[in-house]
Amino acid sequence: MSASFYSKLNQSWFIRYKIYHLPFWFVYHYLWWVVTLGNPIKVFQSLSVLPYALKYSFYVIFQALAVYFNLYYLIPRYLEKSKFTAYIAYLLLTIVCATLCIVGGYYVSAYVSGRTIADLYGASSCFNSFLGNALPSTVASMTLAMSIKLTKNWIQTRQRQQLLEKEKLETELKFLKNQFNPHFLFNTINSIFFLIHKNPNMASDSLAKFSELLRYQLYDCNDQQIPLGKEIAYLENFIQLEKLRQNSNIQVTFASKPRHTAHLEIAPFILMTFVENAFKHVSRNNDRSNWITISLNLDEHQLDFFVANSTSSHVANEVVKSGGIGLQNVQRRLDLLYPGQYELTIQNDLNQFEVKLRLTLTESVLSSPLQMA
Repeated sequence: MSASFYSKLNQSWFIRYKIYHLPFWFVYHYLWWVVTLGNPIKVFQSLSVLPYALKYSFYVIFQALAVYFNLYYLIPRYLEKSKFTAYIAYLLLTIVCATLCIVGGYYVSAYVSGRTIADLYGASSCFNSFLGNALPSTVASMTLAMSIKLTKNWIQTRQRQQLLEKEKLETELKFLKNQFNPHFLFNTINSIFFLIHKNPNMASDSLAKFSELLRYQLYDCNDQQIPLGKEIAYLENFIQLEKLRQNSNIQVTFASKPRHTAHLEIAPFILMTFVENAFKHVSRNNDRSNWITISLNLDEHQLDFFVANSTSSHVANEVVKSGGIGLQNVQRRLDLLYPGQYELTIQNDLNQFEVKLRLTLTESVLSSPLQMA
C-alpha cells in the first residue's frame, strides 16, 4: 500500500470521528476555568496535577458527549421533526446526566489521589458547590455548540438556495433556448398546418397541445416545485408534438399509470430532460427499427421513471456529453433538490440508451391536513 493511501485513510478516520474537535474542547474548558478563577497561569499549573487534570477530563469528555448526542441524535430525531416537547425533555435529561457525571469527577479525583474533598477543593466544597460549577458550564457548552451548528446550517442552506436558483435559471434558459429555436417552432407549426387539410380535428387538438406547451414553459414552471400532474401533462403534450415532427419509422411508446397525483409535487424539467434527450438522440436508421420507450409509475411517494431509445454507435457517446440541457445539469439539480432521495442509473449500450430514475416526492403544502381542514 502506498503512503498516500494511508494518509487518506487516516485523514478520513480523523474527520469521521471528530478527532479534530479535541483541541477546541480543551481550549474551551481552559478558557472557562480562566474566566472562573481569573488566573490563566494558576489554571495551567493546576491542570498539570493529576487530581485536577482528572476532574478537568470529566468536563471535557462528558460535555462533549452531551453536545454530540444533542447535535447528531436529539436534533435530527426530535427537533427537526417538530417534536418539541420530547426534544426539550430529552435535552434537559441529557444536561442533568452530563452534569452529574461531571460532579462525579470531583469525587473520583479525590479518591484516586487519596485526599479528601476539603483538602483538594476547600473546606466549603460540597455537592451543591460542584453542581454550581458543572451545570452552568454544561449549559454554556451546549448553547455554544448549538449556536455554531445552527449558524453552519444556515450558511449551508443559504449557499444551497443560491446554487438552486443558479441551476434553475440555467436550466430554464437552456431549455427555452432548446425548445424555442426556429427548427422546433417551424417544424411543429408546419406539421400542424399540413394536418389542417388532412385531419382538422387532429390539427385543432395539436394546436391546443402546442399552446399548453408554450404556456407551461413561460408561466407554469417558475416555481421551485409544481404539481406532478402538470409535469405529466406537459410530458404528454411534448411527446404528442414530437411524434408529429419525427419520421414515421420512429415508434414511440408512453405508459403512465399514476392517477392520484394532486397531492404530490416535483421540480420542473426534471423528467423532461431525459425525454428531450431521447427524442434528440434517437437513431435514424433506414434498415432497422427506431424506437423510444417511456414509462412512469407511482407507488405512494416513490416515482419510478424509465426512458430508453434506440441509438446508433456514432451518436452513443454524444448523448452523455451533450443532449439538450445536459444530463450532468439535471444530476446536479437532483443532488441539490433531492439529496439522498433519488437513484439515477444511466446505461449506454451500443444500440440503446437507457435511463432509470427512482425519486421520492414531497407532498404539496396545500394538500396537507392542516390546509385541507
